[in-house]
Amino acid sequence: MKIRCWGARGSIPVSGGDYVTYGGDTTCIEIRTREDEIIVIDAGSGIRRLGNLLIQEKRDHFFMIFTHAHWDHILGFPFFKPVYRKDTSIQMFGCSAAQESIQAMISRTMEAPYFPVNFQDLQADISYHNACEDDFSIESLTITPIPISHPNQGFGYKFTEDGRSFVFLTDNELTFQHPGGLAFADYVAFCRGTDLLIHDAEFTEEEYRSTRTWGHTVYKDALQLALEAGVKTFGLFHHNQERTDSALEGLLENCRQIIAERGVKLECFALTQQTEIQM
Repeated sequence: MKIRCWGARGSIPVSGGDYVTYGGDTTCIEIRTREDEIIVIDAGSGIRRLGNLLIQEKRDHFFMIFTHAHWDHILGFPFFKPVYRKDTSIQMFGCSAAQESIQAMISRTMEAPYFPVNFQDLQADISYHNACEDDFSIESLTITPIPISHPNQGFGYKFTEDGRSFVFLTDNELTFQHPGGLAFADYVAFCRGTDLLIHDAEFTEEEYRSTRTWGHTVYKDALQLALEAGVKTFGLFHHNQERTDSALEGLLENCRQIIAERGVKLECFALTQQTEIQM
């Protein structure tokens, strides 16, 4: 599978000279399977650029998976151009634990008076599938959901194809268990031995003193999860909206120092909105 990041920022899109390297768009991940099926994870502001690429490539059939309903993960949907084309077919997956349905969640991004086009006027053929507990498959790709520890609930996912695995856990607070969330040990077990873990790493220890219970993780705790789970590669994600490129480089260097001190083999990086990974 090929994994591309179109947005790695948390909470709100940002722009300016301090955000050139890692980018300012919010969560959107693209997976392309062995059969070249396209799976889109979340519809943050990064999905706008992905939509432009899909139109350029003349792709009109794909899948979307949602982690949860907070704005930074769905606000880009109205600007995803393929939904305005009648030849587009989208199958949407997610868990409606915190809202009545996936359709209700995504349609609210276009409710009056906040957006001028009605959701009902979209041309795409959209179908909806509940994905809360059981594994499901998209061609050669197997997807395993897990509840995240986050206000208003949500889900992370493990993607497995040809013996290779990728775990995506954004907006997951590892040291506070929200309703519906799991304990740290449960996330260790879920991530055990995975090839790639991308995890929320929004806060420093100092920032977390005033943001505990907000649903995000200290970068060192996310690294500890990767270490205890024995993953091969760890990516820092959901970068704080105030975190400049140079500050992010500092967090990344600190992670690499900790890994070296532990004497373990773990590749560590921070995602940009141009990151591509071939697995």
